[in-house]
Amino acid sequence: MHSIQEDMAEFRGQLGKGSIQKAYAALLSYMMGLRTHFQKNYGDSAVSGLYQGYMDMTYFGLFPPSLKRRDLKVAIVFNYDAFRFEAWLTARNRKVQGLYWELFRDSRWNEYRVVAPNRGIDSIVECDLATDFDLGDPDTLTSRIETATAAFVDDMEKFLSRHQPPNLRVHTDAKNGSKLEGRKPSA
Repeated sequence: MHSIQEDMAEFRGQLGKGSIQKAYAALLSYMMGLRTHFQKNYGDSAVSGLYQGYMDMTYFGLFPPSLKRRDLKVAIVFNYDAFRFEAWLTARNRKVQGLYWELFRDSRWNEYRVVAPNRGIDSIVECDLATDFDLGDPDTLTSRIETATAAFVDDMEKFLSRHQPPNLRVHTDAKNGSKLEGRKPSA
């Protein structure tokens, strides 16, 4: 096991080469451009700000109305460990996450990766958008990501139109729109 001092020495040495900074800057620039692309095509309120992360993930959220009314969103993620772009179905909070995870698990959903809730896990369902990519060709990459994201959102909407967690009910509030509330399972 490396000490933090050894890790810092390795980090400093790698930074001294200059490639990490250039690659990181290119990746963040691309993610900002991708976010702007989605914002222009889907509207300001449908896209969150960019979270840069700690070289674990960089992401922004999409809020399709059909998912947002269920307290769900889709995160467009660059996963550093897997070194790929992914789409994650995520929830407003851990309680909602758990209810939807149970729904996907119980339905034996196998179209995408269903991820068990755990500490530090934000996703419910994950989809690979681009594993082999070229940041030197951003238009092609953006097209790939947008097409795969649209298919993922469509699949989530279709699934959720046929299934609803038994412990969740939707309330419509004339002033604030739809709102989800958890309820205890029937005994």
